[in-house]
Amino acid sequence: MSWLPKLLQTYDQCTGREPEGSAPLMPICHSTQLAHIEIVLDAVGQFRRALVVEKTYGVTLIPCTEGSAGRSGIRPGNHPLHDKLQYLAGDFQEFGGEVTSGFSKDPQEPHRDYLKFLSDWIGADPHPKLLAIQTYVQRGRVMGDLVQAGILPVDDEGKLQKTWAGEKSDAPAIFKVLAPQQAPGDAFVRWRVEVDGDPNSAPWTDAALIASWIRHYQSSQAKQGFCMATGQHTALAVQHPAKIRHGGDKAKLISANDSSGFTYRGRFASEDEALEVGFVATQKAHNALRWLIERQGYRNGDQVFVAWEPASAKPVPDLFRATFEAFTGGSSAWETDSTPADAGQAFALQLRKAIAGYTSRLDPRDEVVVLGLDSATPGRMAIVFYREIKSSEFLARLEAWHLDFAWMQNYGKERRFIGAPAPRDIAEAAFGSRLDDKLRAATVERLLPCIVDDAPLPVDLLRSAVRRASNRTGLDPWEWERCLGIACALFRGYFKERSYRMALEQERTSRDYLFGRLLAVAEDIESYALFVAGEKPRDTNAARLMQRFADRPVSTWKVLAGRLPPYISRLRANRPGVLYRKERLLDEIMALFKTEEFLLNTPLSGEYLLGYHCQRQVLRAREDTTETSQATPSGEPA
Repeated sequence: MSWLPKLLQTYDQCTGREPEGSAPLMPICHSTQLAHIEIVLDAVGQFRRALVVEKTYGVTLIPCTEGSAGRSGIRPGNHPLHDKLQYLAGDFQEFGGEVTSGFSKDPQEPHRDYLKFLSDWIGADPHPKLLAIQTYVQRGRVMGDLVQAGILPVDDEGKLQKTWAGEKSDAPAIFKVLAPQQAPGDAFVRWRVEVDGDPNSAPWTDAALIASWIRHYQSSQAKQGFCMATGQHTALAVQHPAKIRHGGDKAKLISANDSSGFTYRGRFASEDEALEVGFVATQKAHNALRWLIERQGYRNGDQVFVAWEPASAKPVPDLFRATFEAFTGGSSAWETDSTPADAGQAFALQLRKAIAGYTSRLDPRDEVVVLGLDSATPGRMAIVFYREIKSSEFLARLEAWHLDFAWMQNYGKERRFIGAPAPRDIAEAAFGSRLDDKLRAATVERLLPCIVDDAPLPVDLLRSAVRRASNRTGLDPWEWERCLGIACALFRGYFKERSYRMALEQERTSRDYLFGRLLAVAEDIESYALFVAGEKPRDTNAARLMQRFADRPVSTWKVLAGRLPPYISRLRANRPGVLYRKERLLDEIMALFKTEEFLLNTPLSGEYLLGYHCQRQVLRAREDTTETSQATPSGEPA
């Protein structure tokens, strides 16, 4: 139950002190709803005008009860103030409106219930806006006024038009704001009351009206007991809020309304024995969770993760982004022009500066909470990950993740940077960009302990990423470049005790690393010869045989070496100086092999990708310098 007190603490500490740029925390006993129609009344409840609300401005704060906040089924309960036409309009059936099936025997029941709720509220705490709305609704002219105002279309018989068969551009405005499965009779209506001397005509922004409903609803709660979240004797929640991840979310974190199934039977006699949470506590906690998810949550379908500091919602780094996004919001600060030799050192210094910025704002004793949510069914949600960790330890582990798994990343036109890839990118590198949403969500969930708990990287993800990076011909060039950088980052982080550098290590003589360097040189000789000859770029033999090379390096190297002579001849005739350096490099790498290791034709590990990538970076840098010097009049020919 510790997640509830943490969220409750966040709500109490941040209400009225929300960080700049953040939406305000929602008051208790309220929810949000997308309104389609707005009816404007005067102070005495006379109809003035109505309009269709654009989707951009439709989200409205509405008073609600425990039942109406998560209403569903065939007899959904009414909201106390703003609601659908079947509750507000006494003349709903006169215009062909169809109520929910549970009310079919008594179609006026929703309207009567709505008026009773409104009358009880007014009787307990009168308010001018409520009186105006009550007066108007009691006249039973809501549908008629909306039809007369041209908001609701009707057919030749004066009945509500349910569909539009004409051109979409010619459709009445109400059809453009409704969801595809909705008809005009399903429209949600919000009120606006223009009272002289009151500049605020919107009930959803009227602080006095909001406070009035909270007082009234809390005073009507009869169930009392011991709150397991706060340890106090207080009014208990009968139902718990939904709409946690988004406005249409019906899944609940706490639910025990199934008295015939096995929700609690077998262990407890009633749902009260299983769990009792105070009404105010659950309202505040769920509102805080909604606010945090909207403000800083990571979403992946039904899966949501959020990390926050409970005491005052101080900013924390995003766990689910690549390095350049997590610490700079995606700016170009992490795009370095450093040479490959000092790229790792420059990156480490830059990362420490970014972490220091968070350290200055977070006290070492502050806590950071990481919460993950997911749902297997539309009505039930589960906490799939939960950690409470000191901020100092949290930042240290996050820094370690971005340092250990840092590599030169090439995301094509999107971004080139040095750093750790995002969990979502790792999932795509391991399983492809078209992977199933459930597999992506499961992979992200598996990676989270690696970041937060410093757990080892799942070895199957590493092997899968290395295997896809080796399958070069099966990927588009941009996708392969991205997969190559991520695979190198994963291998470097998994074997962090080997201390791989993000630069060519000429002193490293391991078999796999040297074979990777050989592959890069072979590819470079062929591609450079094609460039000098002015031929159209194409896949080299090294690129086409990369997968085979990873599986059988010795036998494949014999094939590659046998295909190099024509390209060597071209360079000998046009770039003898360049060829001399490349052949010398090839000989130097061959000399580093131990004879028994070179003759071993077993598959290569992902280490060969590191040697290949680093050697390729060095060769490209040298070729750029050579071509530049040849283009300069004072430069000597190679």
